[in-house]
Amino acid sequence: MKPEPVRLPDPDWLTRGPLARLLSVLDRDGEEARVVGGAVRDALLGRAVREIDIATTAEPAEVTRRAAAEGFKTVPTGIDHGTVTIVVGGAAFEVTTLREDVETFGRKAVVRFGRDWRLDAERRDFTMNALSAARDGVVHDYVGGIADLRARRVRFIGDPARRIAEDYLRILRFFRFHAAYGHGEPDRAALHACIVARCGLGRLSRERVRMELLRLMTASGAGPAVAVMAEAGLLGAVIGGVSLVSAFVAMAALEAALGLEPDAVRRLGALGVTVAEDAERLWQRLRLSNEEHERLGSMADHWWRISPAIDTGQARTLLYRLGSQQYGDRVLISWARSGAPPDDAHWRDLLRLPERWTVPVFPIKAADLLARGVVKGPGLGKALGAAEERWIAAGFPHSPEALQKIADAAAAAALG
Repeated sequence: MKPEPVRLPDPDWLTRGPLARLLSVLDRDGEEARVVGGAVRDALLGRAVREIDIATTAEPAEVTRRAAAEGFKTVPTGIDHGTVTIVVGGAAFEVTTLREDVETFGRKAVVRFGRDWRLDAERRDFTMNALSAARDGVVHDYVGGIADLRARRVRFIGDPARRIAEDYLRILRFFRFHAAYGHGEPDRAALHACIVARCGLGRLSRERVRMELLRLMTASGAGPAVAVMAEAGLLGAVIGGVSLVSAFVAMAALEAALGLEPDAVRRLGALGVTVAEDAERLWQRLRLSNEEHERLGSMADHWWRISPAIDTGQARTLLYRLGSQQYGDRVLISWARSGAPPDDAHWRDLLRLPERWTVPVFPIKAADLLARGVVKGPGLGKALGAAEERWIAAGFPHSPEALQKIADAAAAAALG
């Protein structure tokens, strides 16, 4: 007896709004269109559906013609590979023609457009990502993705070694997807193939590695996945240095206990930054943004000196100099490495200083020192800096009398 087809549990998102309008145009007159990949996977898991990709038997020229006839905006984002982005009612959808491999040699595989849904599914990476859903909510599965999804098992389609050789980024994607969707130990065949192919990670662009690694950092099961990567010798190939997995796990636990959003850069700092050189290496190795590099560098700067034992003045000075984000980073990375539990009241009090104390603006201006005889030039800047240090050391006073004394002393020192 033929089993009942699997249907999406709540297919309303398929039948309403811009997506329904687009499918009604593409899924007719001899052509078929379905939602594919992550949207189907997440819908089956009861998760929010965000990015929605569509596959179709229609070739790009026909997709473009149909969209234009309805007044939809089209963007040829990857037309050589069969992908057209179509904007409907402000929502953008990537529409890709079914493909099949002619020759496979890494990411430069030769493909041709096809009409076979099975062959298209078999080109994808993991079984749970190869599901497709028709307009009526019926899910099509050609590679065992539904069974793997129910078992929360991330498994490559076909031969794992071949899938990885097609794109070595799939090593990192395997661990990211296992961290986000898997339960228990990683698939053994997949893990073995990742270890064997680890040298291929060095062939990837730094930008692609950065993107995938930062996404892995914030996955719900990132701690166990990162631990397996470290044990398998894969993490060192990515970050190029010593990894502190226990600190990474502690950081994730702190964020969860404190109600903080998972922060990829902060978690990367906990994992791989102990001194300034680590921040520099990761900046270059992952082609991080300047802001990300600056945050990692700040985390490395004497983090070991931070503890609840510092007095209020020291904590305020640190917050004033760093700003709230970098102050929070520094406290959290020190806390994660201290061994103190997430419910430690003293650490919580230190972290929440920005909620109790508003960082003041340095009130003394260059004009105040000019009025006291300091002349314009490098000396004025030095005098202003000296005045700020005196103000900080005095506990950030705001009374006119205290500010006058600080300005007088800084001017006198500058004038000699």
